Amino acid sequence: MSERIAEKLSILADAAKYDVSCASSGSKRKNDNKGLGNASNGICHAYTEDGRCVSLLKILLTNFCIYDCAYCVSRKSNDIKRAAFTVQEVVDLTMNFYRRNYIEGLFLSSGIFKNADYTMERLVLVAKKLRTEHKFNGYIHLKTIPGASDELMNEAALYADRLSVNVEMPTKESLKILAPDKNRDDMLKPMKYLDSAIKQNREDKKVFKKTPMFAPAGQSTQMVIGASPETDLQILFMSHFFYKKFHMRRVYYSGYVPISNDNRLPAIGTPVPMIRENRLYQADWLMRNYHFSVDEIITPEDPLLDLQIDPKLNWALRNMHLFPLDINKADYMQIMRVPGIGVQSAQKICAARKFNKLNLDNLKKIGIAVNRAKYFITTTDSRLKEYKPMQIKEFIVNEGNSKYKPNFSQQMKMF
Repeated sequence: MSERIAEKLSILADAAKYDVSCASSGSKRKNDNKGLGNASNGICHAYTEDGRCVSLLKILLTNFCIYDCAYCVSRKSNDIKRAAFTVQEVVDLTMNFYRRNYIEGLFLSSGIFKNADYTMERLVLVAKKLRTEHKFNGYIHLKTIPGASDELMNEAALYADRLSVNVEMPTKESLKILAPDKNRDDMLKPMKYLDSAIKQNREDKKVFKKTPMFAPAGQSTQMVIGASPETDLQILFMSHFFYKKFHMRRVYYSGYVPISNDNRLPAIGTPVPMIRENRLYQADWLMRNYHFSVDEIITPEDPLLDLQIDPKLNWALRNMHLFPLDINKADYMQIMRVPGIGVQSAQKICAARKFNKLNLDNLKKIGIAVNRAKYFITTTDSRLKEYKPMQIKEFIVNEGNSKYKPNFSQQMKMF
Protein backbone atom coordinates (compact mmCIF):
# COMPACT_ATOMS: atom_id res chain seq x y z
CA MET A 1 0.00 0.00 0.00
CA SER A 2 1.42 3.39 -1.00
CA GLU A 3 1.93 6.11 1.58
CA ARG A 4 -0.70 8.27 -0.12
CA ILE A 5 -3.36 5.52 -0.02
CA ALA A 6 -2.46 4.67 3.57
CA GLU A 7 -2.98 8.31 4.59
CA LYS A 8 -6.36 8.42 2.84
CA LEU A 9 -7.36 5.17 4.53
CA SER A 10 -6.44 6.55 7.94
CA ILE A 11 -8.50 9.72 7.42
CA LEU A 12 -11.57 8.15 5.81
CA ALA A 13 -11.71 5.12 8.08
CA ASP A 14 -11.61 7.41 11.11
CA ALA A 15 -14.42 9.54 9.66
CA ALA A 16 -16.54 6.41 9.08
CA LYS A 17 -16.41 5.29 12.71
CA TYR A 18 -19.38 7.50 13.64
CA ASP A 19 -21.70 5.37 11.51
CA VAL A 20 -22.70 2.34 13.58
CA SER A 21 -25.07 0.67 11.12
CA CYS A 22 -22.64 -1.85 9.68
CA ALA A 23 -24.15 -5.17 10.80
CA SER A 24 -24.15 -7.67 7.95
CA SER A 25 -27.08 -9.90 8.89
CA GLY A 26 -29.66 -11.02 6.39
CA SER A 27 -27.78 -11.62 3.16
CA LYS A 28 -27.78 -15.07 1.54
CA ARG A 29 -25.13 -14.24 -1.08
CA LYS A 30 -22.82 -17.22 -1.53
CA ASN A 31 -19.21 -16.75 -0.46
CA ASP A 32 -16.70 -19.54 -1.10
CA ASN A 33 -13.69 -17.87 0.49
CA LYS A 34 -14.55 -17.33 4.16
CA GLY A 35 -11.89 -16.03 6.47
CA LEU A 36 -11.34 -13.61 9.30
CA GLY A 37 -8.06 -11.76 8.94
CA ASN A 38 -6.15 -9.63 11.40
CA ALA A 39 -7.68 -6.34 12.48
CA SER A 40 -6.46 -3.39 10.44
CA ASN A 41 -7.13 0.31 10.05
CA GLY A 42 -10.65 0.70 8.62
CA ILE A 43 -11.87 -2.78 9.55
CA CYS A 44 -14.93 -3.20 11.74
CA HIS A 45 -16.57 -6.35 13.03
CA ALA A 46 -20.22 -7.20 12.60
CA TYR A 47 -22.39 -10.22 13.29
CA THR A 48 -24.55 -12.28 10.95
CA GLU A 49 -27.97 -13.68 11.86
CA ASP A 50 -26.38 -16.99 12.87
CA GLY A 51 -23.99 -15.22 15.25
CA ARG A 52 -20.89 -15.47 13.06
CA CYS A 53 -18.45 -12.56 13.33
CA VAL A 54 -17.39 -11.04 10.02
CA SER A 55 -14.95 -8.26 9.19
CA LEU A 56 -15.88 -5.34 6.96
CA LEU A 57 -13.74 -2.66 5.39
CA LYS A 58 -15.54 0.43 6.71
CA ILE A 59 -14.64 3.68 4.98
CA LEU A 60 -15.99 6.86 3.42
CA LEU A 61 -15.49 7.53 -0.27
CA THR A 62 -14.76 11.11 0.79
CA ASN A 63 -15.16 13.35 3.83
CA PHE A 64 -15.69 16.43 1.69
CA CYS A 65 -19.30 17.55 2.09
CA ILE A 66 -21.47 20.38 0.81
CA TYR A 67 -23.63 20.31 3.95
CA ASP A 68 -22.96 21.89 7.33
CA CYS A 69 -24.81 19.57 9.75
CA ALA A 70 -23.93 20.72 13.27
CA TYR A 71 -23.53 17.17 14.66
CA CYS A 72 -21.31 15.81 11.86
CA VAL A 73 -17.53 15.74 12.04
CA SER A 74 -17.34 16.00 8.22
CA ARG A 75 -19.47 19.18 8.00
CA LYS A 76 -18.07 21.74 5.57
CA SER A 77 -17.29 24.32 8.27
CA ASN A 78 -15.18 21.90 10.33
CA ASP A 79 -11.44 22.43 10.12
CA ILE A 80 -10.29 18.87 9.50
CA LYS A 81 -7.98 17.13 7.08
CA ARG A 82 -9.89 16.17 3.93
CA ALA A 83 -9.37 13.26 1.58
CA ALA A 84 -11.14 11.39 -1.19
CA PHE A 85 -10.69 7.98 -2.77
CA THR A 86 -11.18 7.38 -6.46
CA VAL A 87 -13.59 4.61 -7.38
CA GLN A 88 -10.73 2.38 -8.48
CA GLU A 89 -8.82 2.93 -5.24
CA VAL A 90 -11.76 1.65 -3.18
CA VAL A 91 -12.14 -1.35 -5.48
CA ASP A 92 -8.43 -2.18 -5.25
CA LEU A 93 -8.37 -1.77 -1.45
CA THR A 94 -11.37 -4.05 -1.06
CA MET A 95 -9.96 -6.78 -3.28
CA ASN A 96 -6.48 -6.61 -1.75
CA PHE A 97 -7.85 -6.81 1.79
CA TYR A 98 -10.20 -9.61 0.81
CA ARG A 99 -7.48 -11.70 -0.80
CA ARG A 100 -5.46 -11.43 2.41
CA ASN A 101 -8.45 -12.60 4.47
CA TYR A 102 -8.56 -9.27 6.31
CA ILE A 103 -12.22 -8.72 5.41
CA GLU A 104 -15.33 -10.45 4.14
CA GLY A 105 -17.10 -7.38 2.88
CA LEU A 106 -17.33 -3.64 2.38
CA PHE A 107 -19.25 -0.92 4.21
CA LEU A 108 -19.09 2.23 2.08
CA SER A 109 -20.50 5.65 2.88
CA SER A 110 -19.59 9.14 1.77
CA GLY A 111 -19.83 12.84 2.35
CA ILE A 112 -21.88 14.55 -0.34
CA PHE A 113 -19.85 16.39 -2.95
CA LYS A 114 -21.35 18.36 -5.86
CA ASN A 115 -24.83 16.81 -5.45
CA ALA A 116 -26.64 13.65 -4.39
CA ASP A 117 -26.66 11.92 -7.79
CA TYR A 118 -22.99 12.67 -8.50
CA THR A 119 -21.99 11.07 -5.19
CA MET A 120 -24.39 8.14 -5.50
CA GLU A 121 -23.13 7.32 -9.00
CA ARG A 122 -19.64 6.75 -7.62
CA LEU A 123 -20.84 4.59 -4.74
CA VAL A 124 -22.80 2.45 -7.20
CA LEU A 125 -19.82 2.23 -9.54
CA VAL A 126 -17.65 0.80 -6.74
CA ALA A 127 -20.18 -1.97 -6.09
CA LYS A 128 -20.70 -2.61 -9.81
CA LYS A 129 -16.98 -2.99 -10.52
CA LEU A 130 -16.54 -5.35 -7.59
CA ARG A 131 -19.42 -7.56 -8.70
CA THR A 132 -18.92 -7.55 -12.49
CA GLU A 133 -15.18 -7.11 -13.02
CA HIS A 134 -13.85 -8.96 -9.97
CA LYS A 135 -16.74 -11.40 -9.39
CA PHE A 136 -16.68 -10.34 -5.74
CA ASN A 137 -19.26 -12.30 -3.73
CA GLY A 138 -18.54 -10.73 -0.36
CA TYR A 139 -20.98 -8.60 1.56
CA ILE A 140 -21.52 -5.00 0.38
CA HIS A 141 -23.40 -2.38 2.37
CA LEU A 142 -23.89 0.99 0.68
CA LYS A 143 -25.06 4.08 2.52
CA THR A 144 -27.30 5.72 -0.05
CA ILE A 145 -27.44 9.45 -0.52
CA PRO A 146 -30.68 11.28 0.37
CA GLY A 147 -32.09 12.92 -2.74
CA ALA A 148 -30.52 10.46 -5.19
CA SER A 149 -32.68 9.37 -8.13
CA ASP A 150 -34.78 6.20 -8.14
CA GLU A 151 -32.73 4.91 -11.07
CA LEU A 152 -29.54 5.04 -9.04
CA MET A 153 -31.24 3.49 -6.03
CA ASN A 154 -32.44 0.65 -8.24
CA GLU A 155 -28.96 0.06 -9.67
CA ALA A 156 -27.42 0.15 -6.20
CA ALA A 157 -29.81 -2.55 -5.00
CA LEU A 158 -28.73 -4.85 -7.84
CA TYR A 159 -25.12 -4.87 -6.60
CA ALA A 160 -25.31 -4.23 -2.84
CA ASP A 161 -26.58 -6.65 -0.21
CA ARG A 162 -27.93 -3.92 2.04
CA LEU A 163 -28.79 -0.28 1.47
CA SER A 164 -29.44 2.33 4.08
CA VAL A 165 -30.39 5.98 4.33
CA ASN A 166 -29.53 7.70 7.61
CA VAL A 167 -32.57 9.55 8.93
CA GLU A 168 -30.05 11.23 11.24
CA MET A 169 -32.34 13.06 13.68
CA PRO A 170 -35.35 11.40 15.37
CA THR A 171 -37.71 14.21 14.33
CA LYS A 172 -37.92 16.60 11.41
CA GLU A 173 -37.98 19.52 13.84
CA SER A 174 -34.52 18.62 15.17
CA LEU A 175 -33.22 18.00 11.64
CA LYS A 176 -34.36 21.48 10.63
CA ILE A 177 -32.48 23.04 13.55
CA LEU A 178 -29.25 21.03 13.30
CA ALA A 179 -29.12 20.40 9.54
CA PRO A 180 -31.15 23.21 7.93
CA ASP A 181 -29.86 22.38 4.43
CA LYS A 182 -31.37 18.90 4.55
CA ASN A 183 -34.94 17.83 3.85
CA ARG A 184 -36.64 14.96 5.70
CA ASP A 185 -38.60 14.05 2.56
CA ASP A 186 -35.32 13.41 0.71
CA MET A 187 -34.61 10.70 3.29
CA LEU A 188 -38.07 9.14 3.30
CA LYS A 189 -38.43 9.04 -0.51
CA PRO A 190 -35.65 6.48 -1.15
CA MET A 191 -36.86 4.39 1.82
CA LYS A 192 -40.31 4.25 0.27
CA TYR A 193 -38.90 3.40 -3.15
CA LEU A 194 -36.70 0.61 -1.81
CA ASP A 195 -39.51 -0.89 0.25
CA SER A 196 -41.76 -1.05 -2.81
CA ALA A 197 -39.01 -2.37 -5.10
CA ILE A 198 -37.92 -5.08 -2.64
CA LYS A 199 -41.53 -6.29 -2.33
CA GLN A 200 -41.87 -6.36 -6.13
CA ASN A 201 -38.61 -8.30 -6.46
CA ARG A 202 -39.91 -10.95 -4.06
CA GLU A 203 -43.09 -11.29 -6.09
CA ASP A 204 -41.10 -11.55 -9.33
CA LYS A 205 -38.98 -14.34 -7.85
CA LYS A 206 -42.11 -16.43 -7.35
CA VAL A 207 -42.72 -16.28 -11.09
CA PHE A 208 -39.28 -15.97 -12.67
CA LYS A 209 -36.48 -18.15 -11.29
CA LYS A 210 -33.73 -16.00 -12.77
CA THR A 211 -34.88 -12.78 -11.17
CA PRO A 212 -31.69 -10.95 -10.10
CA MET A 213 -30.87 -10.40 -6.44
CA PHE A 214 -32.14 -7.06 -5.18
CA ALA A 215 -30.86 -5.78 -1.82
CA PRO A 216 -31.21 -9.27 -0.27
CA ALA A 217 -30.35 -7.96 3.21
CA GLY A 218 -32.97 -5.22 2.93
CA GLN A 219 -32.56 -1.68 4.19
CA SER A 220 -31.70 -0.03 7.48
CA THR A 221 -31.38 3.45 8.95
CA GLN A 222 -29.65 5.24 11.80
CA MET A 223 -30.55 7.98 14.25
CA VAL A 224 -28.19 10.17 16.23
CA ILE A 225 -29.40 10.29 19.83
CA GLY A 226 -28.55 12.85 22.44
CA ALA A 227 -27.73 15.71 20.05
CA SER A 228 -31.35 16.84 20.25
CA PRO A 229 -33.88 16.77 23.09
CA GLU A 230 -36.11 13.87 21.99
CA THR A 231 -37.08 11.39 24.68
CA ASP A 232 -36.63 7.63 24.38
CA LEU A 233 -40.40 7.40 23.91
CA GLN A 234 -40.23 9.63 20.82
CA ILE A 235 -37.23 7.73 19.47
CA LEU A 236 -38.93 4.33 19.85
CA PHE A 237 -42.14 5.55 18.24
CA MET A 238 -40.06 6.75 15.29
CA SER A 239 -38.34 3.35 15.08
CA HIS A 240 -41.73 1.64 15.19
CA PHE A 241 -42.79 3.83 12.27
CA PHE A 242 -39.79 2.75 10.20
CA TYR A 243 -40.34 -0.94 10.94
CA LYS A 244 -44.02 -0.83 10.05
CA LYS A 245 -43.95 1.66 7.18
CA PHE A 246 -40.74 0.68 5.38
CA HIS A 247 -40.07 -2.82 6.80
CA MET A 248 -36.57 -1.89 7.95
CA ARG A 249 -34.29 -4.74 8.89
CA ARG A 250 -32.71 -2.61 11.58
CA VAL A 251 -32.81 0.83 13.11
CA TYR A 252 -29.47 1.82 14.65
CA TYR A 253 -28.90 4.29 17.47
CA SER A 254 -25.70 6.31 17.52
CA GLY A 255 -24.98 8.24 20.69
CA TYR A 256 -23.85 11.76 19.86
CA VAL A 257 -20.16 12.40 20.49
CA PRO A 258 -19.65 16.12 21.28
CA ILE A 259 -17.47 17.56 18.52
CA SER A 260 -18.46 21.23 18.53
CA ASN A 261 -19.15 24.15 20.86
CA ASP A 262 -22.24 25.02 18.82
CA ASN A 263 -24.88 26.22 21.28
CA ARG A 264 -27.47 24.01 19.55
CA LEU A 265 -25.60 20.92 20.74
CA PRO A 266 -24.63 19.37 24.10
CA ALA A 267 -21.46 20.87 25.53
CA ILE A 268 -18.06 19.32 24.91
CA GLY A 269 -17.33 16.78 27.61
CA THR A 270 -20.93 15.56 27.97
CA PRO A 271 -21.20 12.52 25.66
CA VAL A 272 -24.34 10.40 25.59
CA PRO A 273 -23.94 7.52 28.10
CA MET A 274 -23.28 4.23 26.32
CA ILE A 275 -25.87 2.64 28.57
CA ARG A 276 -28.58 4.75 26.90
CA GLU A 277 -27.65 3.28 23.51
CA ASN A 278 -27.71 -0.17 25.12
CA ARG A 279 -31.20 0.36 26.58
CA LEU A 280 -32.55 1.61 23.24
CA TYR A 281 -31.18 -1.46 21.47
CA GLN A 282 -32.77 -3.70 24.13
CA ALA A 283 -36.10 -1.92 23.69
CA ASP A 284 -35.76 -2.26 19.92
CA TRP A 285 -35.05 -5.97 20.42
CA LEU A 286 -38.29 -6.30 22.40
CA MET A 287 -40.28 -4.70 19.58
CA ARG A 288 -38.74 -6.86 16.84
CA ASN A 289 -38.47 -10.22 18.58
CA TYR A 290 -40.77 -10.26 21.60
CA HIS A 291 -43.87 -8.57 20.16
CA PHE A 292 -43.84 -5.69 22.63
CA SER A 293 -45.53 -2.45 21.62
CA VAL A 294 -43.84 0.88 22.34
CA ASP A 295 -46.41 1.86 24.96
CA GLU A 296 -45.73 -1.38 26.82
CA ILE A 297 -42.00 -0.69 26.96
CA ILE A 298 -42.18 2.96 27.97
CA THR A 299 -44.90 5.36 29.08
CA PRO A 300 -45.63 9.08 28.56
CA GLU A 301 -45.45 9.50 32.34
CA ASP A 302 -41.84 8.26 32.32
CA PRO A 303 -40.54 8.81 28.76
CA LEU A 304 -36.92 7.83 29.44
CA LEU A 305 -35.72 4.24 29.72
CA ASP A 306 -34.44 3.19 33.13
CA LEU A 307 -30.64 3.12 32.95
CA GLN A 308 -30.34 0.77 35.93
CA ILE A 309 -32.37 -2.13 34.56
CA ASP A 310 -33.27 -3.43 31.12
CA PRO A 311 -36.67 -2.51 29.63
CA LYS A 312 -38.04 -6.07 29.82
CA LEU A 313 -37.44 -6.22 33.56
CA ASN A 314 -38.84 -2.71 33.92
CA TRP A 315 -42.03 -3.79 32.12
CA ALA A 316 -42.38 -6.84 34.38
CA LEU A 317 -41.98 -4.76 37.54
CA ARG A 318 -44.72 -2.41 36.30
CA ASN A 319 -47.01 -5.37 35.62
CA MET A 320 -46.63 -7.60 38.67
CA HIS A 321 -50.35 -8.41 38.45
CA LEU A 322 -49.46 -10.73 35.53
CA PHE A 323 -47.12 -12.78 37.70
CA PRO A 324 -46.20 -15.32 38.95
CA LEU A 325 -46.42 -17.59 35.92
CA ASP A 326 -46.59 -21.33 36.38
CA ILE A 327 -43.77 -22.36 34.08
CA ASN A 328 -45.44 -25.73 33.49
CA LYS A 329 -48.77 -24.24 32.35
CA ALA A 330 -48.17 -20.77 30.88
CA ASP A 331 -48.22 -20.44 27.10
CA TYR A 332 -45.18 -19.62 24.98
CA MET A 333 -45.91 -15.90 24.57
CA GLN A 334 -46.26 -15.45 28.32
CA ILE A 335 -43.07 -17.35 29.09
CA MET A 336 -41.13 -15.36 26.52
CA ARG A 337 -41.92 -12.16 28.43
CA VAL A 338 -40.43 -13.36 31.70
CA PRO A 339 -37.18 -11.50 32.53
CA GLY A 340 -34.24 -13.84 32.14
CA ILE A 341 -35.96 -16.06 29.56
CA GLY A 342 -35.17 -15.51 25.89
CA VAL A 343 -36.92 -16.68 22.74
CA GLN A 344 -34.94 -19.91 22.37
CA SER A 345 -35.20 -20.70 26.10
CA ALA A 346 -38.98 -20.26 25.95
CA GLN A 347 -39.11 -22.70 23.03
CA LYS A 348 -37.00 -25.22 24.95
CA ILE A 349 -39.25 -24.91 28.01
CA CYS A 350 -42.39 -25.57 25.96
CA ALA A 351 -40.74 -28.59 24.33
CA ALA A 352 -39.27 -30.05 27.55
CA ARG A 353 -42.41 -29.85 29.68
CA LYS A 354 -44.21 -32.22 27.32
CA PHE A 355 -42.18 -35.00 28.90
CA ASN A 356 -41.71 -33.91 32.53
CA LYS A 357 -42.77 -31.23 34.96
CA LEU A 358 -39.98 -28.68 35.19
CA ASN A 359 -38.17 -27.52 38.32
CA LEU A 360 -35.48 -24.90 38.87
CA ASP A 361 -32.64 -27.32 38.10
CA ASN A 362 -34.27 -28.14 34.79
CA LEU A 363 -34.51 -24.45 33.97
CA LYS A 364 -30.84 -23.91 34.82
CA LYS A 365 -29.87 -26.70 32.43
CA ILE A 366 -32.00 -25.11 29.72
CA GLY A 367 -29.91 -21.97 30.22
CA ILE A 368 -32.29 -19.35 31.57
CA ALA A 369 -31.13 -16.68 34.04
CA VAL A 370 -32.82 -18.26 37.07
CA ASN A 371 -31.60 -15.57 39.47
CA ARG A 372 -33.64 -13.07 37.49
CA ALA A 373 -36.60 -15.23 36.45
CA LYS A 374 -37.24 -16.67 39.92
CA TYR A 375 -39.09 -13.51 41.00
CA PHE A 376 -41.71 -14.03 38.28
CA ILE A 377 -42.31 -17.80 38.01
CA THR A 378 -43.31 -20.87 39.95
CA THR A 379 -42.12 -24.43 39.26
CA THR A 380 -42.69 -27.83 40.85
CA ASP A 381 -40.17 -27.01 43.58
CA SER A 382 -40.54 -23.25 44.04
CA ARG A 383 -43.18 -20.76 45.07
CA LEU A 384 -42.86 -17.04 44.66
CA LYS A 385 -42.21 -15.03 47.81
CA GLU A 386 -44.04 -11.75 48.29
CA TYR A 387 -41.72 -8.92 47.24
CA LYS A 388 -42.50 -5.39 46.20
CA PRO A 389 -41.27 -4.26 42.74
CA MET A 390 -38.68 -1.92 44.25
CA GLN A 391 -37.30 -4.76 46.38
CA ILE A 392 -36.93 -7.02 43.33
CA LYS A 393 -35.23 -4.22 41.41
CA GLU A 394 -32.80 -3.67 44.27
CA PHE A 395 -32.00 -7.40 44.53
CA ILE A 396 -31.28 -7.68 40.81
CA VAL A 397 -29.28 -4.44 40.54
CA ASN A 398 -27.14 -5.35 43.56
CA GLU A 399 -26.53 -8.83 42.22
CA GLY A 400 -25.56 -7.43 38.82
CA ASN A 401 -23.12 -4.99 40.41
CA SER A 402 -21.42 -7.77 42.31
CA LYS A 403 -20.73 -9.96 39.28
CA TYR A 404 -18.93 -9.68 35.99
CA LYS A 405 -21.18 -7.74 33.67
CA PRO A 406 -21.84 -9.62 30.41
CA ASN A 407 -21.21 -7.97 27.07
CA PHE A 408 -24.08 -6.84 24.87
CA SER A 409 -24.38 -10.07 22.86
CA GLN A 410 -24.50 -12.10 26.07
CA GLN A 411 -27.19 -9.78 27.44
CA MET A 412 -29.29 -10.39 24.34
CA LYS A 413 -29.08 -14.17 24.77
CA MET A 414 -30.49 -14.08 28.29
CA PHE A 415 -32.88 -11.23 27.61
